[in-house]
Amino acid sequence: MLVRKQQIAPQRPSSSELNAFAGHAVFCSEFKYRRGTEIFGEAEPIQYLYQVKSGAVRSYKLLADGRRQIMAFHLPGDIFGVENGAVHRFTAEAIVETIVHLTGRQNVVEQERGSATATNNVLRLVTGSLQHAETHMLLLGRKTALEKVAAFLIEMDVRLTAAGVMSLPMNRRDIADYLGLTLETVSRALSQLRDRDILSFIGQSQRQIVLRDRARLTDFDQ
Repeated sequence: MLVRKQQIAPQRPSSSELNAFAGHAVFCSEFKYRRGTEIFGEAEPIQYLYQVKSGAVRSYKLLADGRRQIMAFHLPGDIFGVENGAVHRFTAEAIVETIVHLTGRQNVVEQERGSATATNNVLRLVTGSLQHAETHMLLLGRKTALEKVAAFLIEMDVRLTAAGVMSLPMNRRDIADYLGLTLETVSRALSQLRDRDILSFIGQSQRQIVLRDRARLTDFDQ
């Protein structure tokens, strides 16, 4: 069941990388979104740019047959909502309770005018989004199920691992919808990696993962 925009009232504005986004100070507000809350919807007008302060966000599209394709996971520090056009091409939703900084897109556009730094920052973010999209397309189309799961874990290892433990905010259904696999296939691939002593799980939810052999895991992502 979709929960729409049940955010808590904005807290006191605080600084973030969005201030540097345009090469100038821009006004940022802070919102808290409950788990499963929609931040913005596909085809809605683009009004804001966002940065994750804590928690995690998924961007996805619903396909014609009703399936969900997750395009990206946005984690603390990530800026999202940067798109070329007047409306959003994806829906963004909080995976867990999430705090987001946001600023009006128009604020950035106005600050950007005449600023080489701002223009370069915009190009950098757009280019980064395109590179991620290209990598994701390759991941979906050219790898086996085990290779896809290995590639996902390698990506999350860089972005999430702290003190030797990878704490995943997303569940296996999210992972499956990101990789274009079934829930059962993802679970089977993770079990295979565990049985080969490449990783181990902590806790009943199995969202905390210890990578025991990164070199062997990387061998699957060639």
